Amino acid sequence: MRAIYPGSFDPVTYGHLDIIGRSAQLADELIIGVLKNNAKSPLFSLEERVRMLEEVTKNYHNVKIEAFEGLLVDFAKRRKADAVIRGLRAVTDFESELQMAQTNHKLEESVETIFLTTRLEYSYLSSTIVKEVAAFGGDISQFVPEPVEQNIHEKMEERRRV
Repeated sequence: MRAIYPGSFDPVTYGHLDIIGRSAQLADELIIGVLKNNAKSPLFSLEERVRMLEEVTKNYHNVKIEAFEGLLVDFAKRRKADAVIRGLRAVTDFESELQMAQTNHKLEESVETIFLTTRLEYSYLSSTIVKEVAAFGGDISQFVPEPVEQNIHEKMEERRRV
């Protein structure tokens, strides 16, 4: 089975890595699709996000990182994916994720969506929270791997100088 785990990963967190590790066990090949979303103003460039993901997933033999833009179902068709993996942190995520999954299925019947619930210790965690804590100088080491933490601090320092 080839699966895609899509997201903006701005930045990648331990919650994302939880889903990546568990998905890598389910799929023969896992493609982490890093979305170029023109509607958002990310902290990290697309290239930086891909690079960070490559660094923190280098020990997974069946994981590939690829940037994409446009419709997820089109990316899934191009990559001949059987499934899309989506992480759910809380009940509040379910409604929008279900709507997205149903829309994707309507657009492309062959692509299934698999929902994985995040482990309890990550159920509160989001990239937005990580960026907010970092912006105020808080300790983010419990939220992101060390290379990502370092990149965040460098990016925050750059923003302070501007």
